[in-house]
Formats: sequence, structure tokens, C-alpha cells
Amino acid sequence: MSGPAKPEQPSVLAVIPARGGSKGLPGKNVRELAGLPLIAHSILLARSCPEITRTIVSTDSKEIAAVAREHGAEVPFLRPAALAGDETAMWPVLQHALTEACRDGSDYDVLLLLDPTSPARLPADVAAVLALLAGRPEADGVVAVSEPHFNPLWHAVVDGGDGTMQLLNPDASSYGRRQDVPRVFRINAALYAWRTSFVRAESASWLKGRNLLYEIPELRAVHVDSLEDFTLLELYLREGLIELPWLAGGRAGGPGTAPQRDST
Repeated sequence: MSGPAKPEQPSVLAVIPARGGSKGLPGKNVRELAGLPLIAHSILLARSCPEITRTIVSTDSKEIAAVAREHGAEVPFLRPAALAGDETAMWPVLQHALTEACRDGSDYDVLLLLDPTSPARLPADVAAVLALLAGRPEADGVVAVSEPHFNPLWHAVVDGGDGTMQLLNPDASSYGRRQDVPRVFRINAALYAWRTSFVRAESASWLKGRNLLYEIPELRAVHVDSLEDFTLLELYLREGLIELPWLAGGRAGGPGTAPQRDST
């Protein structure tokens, strides 16, 4: 007798959004990091993940499109100018990408957002996020978070208006020790996954959904918005503090290592 049928794997569309008009660090999406354009790291991650059905890049830039195709991603459309401005929110960009990706009759169960400016996530992270979403049918999505080096419930203050220090969290004084303060996480932009039914139905923001947490180490949560961020990430790679399996030997010039699944 044959055993029970295995559950069908969800169809996953990975979307890599890469606008051409970055002002914080011009040209950052094609700037070389460890010998590869920044966007290539997210493309090569996606190509390392058997769970991903299809990977597309959403960009308004012909230069970025050419680099993306060179490294194995599809660029089936150029993003319209109305979705490529400085103030454009990410949610309508993803909804547009999903609509365009399905014009050929394809359909997908999950949309995976891979921001090219957060290149230090691993294939194990993708596998864990998709497994977490599959195991929680009541959830709309999974969002990567990390624990910052300081706890804002304990340390954060604001200007009271006259130069005096006011606690951001009025209850902070009720904690006697740092160890008593609840853990706080930050959304780090490393990884997002949502059911496509939710992406299509929610018009305003993904924050309105029921999103699960997936924790990755703060060290790997570098988000490149400035030259300082880029330089810091280069240092982490050079010193082996972050190892990316698609680089030769696992990191820039270092010994190869297999990616390890993070505990959550």
C-alpha cells in the first residue's frame, strides 16, 4: 500500500523590487558587493531555493533590468513611472507585480518579497518562512524581524518640547532590571511572505493582516540605504561574520560553509 499523499507544495512567486532612482545611495542596486551587483545577491538566493516557483524583478530601470536578466531573473515588464516615485509605497508595487506575473495565465499561492537592499538572508530562512506560513492557515503572512541591540521600551526617550527628556514608554520606570523588560523586535526588511489571496484583497497595507514573526539574527539584518550601510556589509562579508552560500567558498575569499537554519 502506498502511504498518505504528501501535501502539495505551494506555488511561490518571488518579487525583487528595484527602483532606479535611489537618492540615499545612487545606483545602489547595481553597485558591486563582494564582486556582484547588489541585486544579484537576491536573485542568486532565489535560484538557490527549490521552494520558489518563479522569480521576477520589478524595476523602472533598463540598466537594472539588464543586470537582473544577466543573473537569471525574469523582467517581464518595466514598472510604470506612477509606481516608481520617491514616495511610492511598496504594497501597490507588489500588487502590480502579481497582476503582471499572472497575465500569462499563471497563478501563485504565495508572494515572497526579496528586497535587494537586504541581501544577507539565507535559503534556510526562505524555507523556514514558507513552512511557517504553510503550517498556520489562519495567518496572512510572515515577516522577518530581529532583536535590536537596545530595547526601546527601556532606553528610548523623546524631547518633551522644552529640551527635557521624556520617556517614550511611560511604563519604563516600572522595570527594575533590563532583564525584566519584554523583548522587542524590529521589522528588518529581510524577508516577507504573504498569501496571494491577501495581497489581492487588502488594498491599504500589509500591516492590516495577521502576520507571523520570523526572527533572524540582527547581524544579518543589514539594510542598505547609505554608503555607510554598504561599507558595513562589505566589512561583515570580508571578515566572515556573514557568509553567503552563493559566493565562491561561501563568503568573500573564505572557506565554504553550508547555510544553517536559524532557531526561532
